[in-house]
This record gives sequence, C-alpha cells and structure tokens, in this order.
Amino acid sequence: LKGRKMASDLSRAVFSRSRPLLARYDVSPHLVKWWAKVKPDDGQVTRHLSPFEQHAIMGWFQTWPGKLMDRAPQWIMYVGGSLGLSYAIITLGDAADAAEDYKHRF
Repeated sequence: LKGRKMASDLSRAVFSRSRPLLARYDVSPHLVKWWAKVKPDDGQVTRHLSPFEQHAIMGWFQTWPGKLMDRAPQWIMYVGGSLGLSYAIITLGDAADAAEDYKHRF
C-alpha cells in the first residue's frame, strides 16, 4: 500500500507543473512550448510563403490520373452513351439528308 501511495504522490509531483499548461484550450497541448516563445505582433505579417512556393494545385496534378481511373466506371457509361447517341443521330441525319437530295435530283 505504501508503494502505491508513493507512486501516486510521485505522479502528482511530475505533472503538477504541466496541469496549468494542459488547461489551455486556445493552444493544442503539443504546441504549448512553441507558442510560448512567439511574441505578439499585433497582426503584422513577419513571415509568409511566396505564392510560387505554396504549390496550391500540385497535389491535384499528381493525383488526378489515379482519381480519373478510379471514378471512370461510374461515369463512362453516361459519357460513352451520350457520344454514341450523338454520333448515331448525326450519321442517320446525314443519311436522311443524302436520301432526300437523291430523291429531289434533276
């Protein structure tokens, strides 16, 4: 029993200084030390990334072929069906126009 009491006292002593830090809700616990060193600057931007360094759409360029192939079975029927139907209508319309022209020739 004495060993357990000593261990609980030791755990209280170990975490006694971190309790106030863990009580903060504005900063994640793993970033408390980092934010403690940051000086307030009243909204002045002191560091920023150049737009040329952000690569805003680079992730999309790298992943779109895979996403296209994963999603193709879902929409290929609609696109293929629409293109096939359009081709059939155009071909039949040209054939009907040619037949009418042949019927009304001199």
